[in-house]
Amino acid sequence: MTTPTHDQPWRTASPGQVRDAMIDRVEERLAGLLAEEHRNRRTSDPRSAVLVMGVAELVQAGGERARPAICLTGYLAAGGDPEGEDAVTAAAALELLDTCLVIRADVRDNAPLRRGIPTLHISHAAEHERNGWRGEPRRFGEGTAVLAGDLALAYGDRLAVPLPHEARRLWDDLRAERAIGAHMEAAAATEYLDDAWPGQCLEGCGSGCGAGWYGLRHALLIGAALAGREDLGEAYEEYARAVHAAWRIRGFLSGGPGFDGDAQFLRDVFFDAQARERAEETIAALVVRADEAVAAARIPRAWHTELGALAREIAG
Repeated sequence: MTTPTHDQPWRTASPGQVRDAMIDRVEERLAGLLAEEHRNRRTSDPRSAVLVMGVAELVQAGGERARPAICLTGYLAAGGDPEGEDAVTAAAALELLDTCLVIRADVRDNAPLRRGIPTLHISHAAEHERNGWRGEPRRFGEGTAVLAGDLALAYGDRLAVPLPHEARRLWDDLRAERAIGAHMEAAAATEYLDDAWPGQCLEGCGSGCGAGWYGLRHALLIGAALAGREDLGEAYEEYARAVHAAWRIRGFLSGGPGFDGDAQFLRDVFFDAQARERAEETIAALVVRADEAVAAARIPRAWHTELGALAREIAG
């Protein structure tokens, strides 16, 4: 089945096709923004283009585009216009925020690769060493990468500025929550206070959650706000809590990001087949809870189905 183009009637397309077509426009928006920035910077001073190139390479390397897809699902399910520009702008801004946080996380974790290419702090440190520049390569690489993250965030803010008031408020709140959450997660690990089993996610993550549940919640709420459907806030929030908890348990079981070290010990020593079966049952129950959260919401039935499929995809 082909993805609809802009001149095809939206009523003949499936919900997934409509969203995918909007994601294509997000890709175009990101590529156009970064290409223009790189062209302008390269003309004025080639050295200033280095940061833009680093951000562009990471964005173009792909990734799941999870936050844009979630935002656009929330927007379209709420009755948003598939031709709407604000939703595309917000989705692109969310991807740039994710890019910023990924760069900073790679520096904190000293990760060597991201999306199949060397991380920015590693590649810039290697550049420093190859050229025999003054100073310490590691510090140069880390400092340059952090600045690239700042630049990605600046681009995200530039896109978010003209958004309607409620969407912009949610954007500002998301920025703060993700920064605080990243610090809380790092601090808990440093202080040996982090709990390998994500039980707190089952109870309901709150403000500053280190695992970032608000990345799912806020993306949905921004979509609803852009569609003028703030009344969906309660349903979207309950859906996000359930899906996030299911995703965290799946991450624990599969050894995903954030679940190494103590989590591996807990899985290997205490998690027998019976415990894994109970965990799988918990994931299934959470997905059902997510379905129920949107079942009573005033959205088209096809989008009930699409939100259910999204929940199952995120929960693995």
